[in-house]
Amino acid sequence: MDIKTGVGDFFRRILDIVGSLLYLIVSFPLFFIIAILMKINSKGPVFFLQKRCGKNGVEFNMYKFRTMVIDAELLKKRLVNEVDGPMFKMKNDPRITKVGRILRSWSLDELPQLFNVLKGEMSLVGPRPLSSKEMIGDDNWRKIRLSVKPGMTGLWQIMGRRSNKFGDWIKYDIEYVQKRSFLMDIKILLLTTIAVLRSEENQE
Repeated sequence: MDIKTGVGDFFRRILDIVGSLLYLIVSFPLFFIIAILMKINSKGPVFFLQKRCGKNGVEFNMYKFRTMVIDAELLKKRLVNEVDGPMFKMKNDPRITKVGRILRSWSLDELPQLFNVLKGEMSLVGPRPLSSKEMIGDDNWRKIRLSVKPGMTGLWQIMGRRSNKFGDWIKYDIEYVQKRSFLMDIKILLLTTIAVLRSEENQE
């Protein structure tokens, strides 16, 4: 690691700690409101935990608010994937609950990942965390994206979120890692905030 990279990572970690704490303080009342609405709307736990790959391939439990019915994995077998890669995506996924659809449209289902950021498993900005089985077909892409911490948002979320092409996801992941900087992260956070305020459909 060179000095420039080390300094950038230091300031990035400070931003992660301060930013995640501020976001948690501001959004804490939402946690209670969301939990109540979820319990009224559907059966199942409030939080959804899933193994994802972090930096250097180290797995961790990624936190999200549950947005699907409890038997979502079984129902998945009857559905058709609308993207050309290993990740399953459907524009009108019938497994998503009414509350879950609202959470996704405002990206509120991602709020619990602030705890992942605070713990150092994720960063505010970086390639979205994927499971090991989702990172197939391109060893170079896998190696590059695992060289940094995964993020709550990233270049793909603001540039290619409307694309259903797996190749675009790979392109933006590689571009981010190769060009990443502290100022770039700030810009991505600002553009993500604008996208959320416009209530664009969350594609992750």
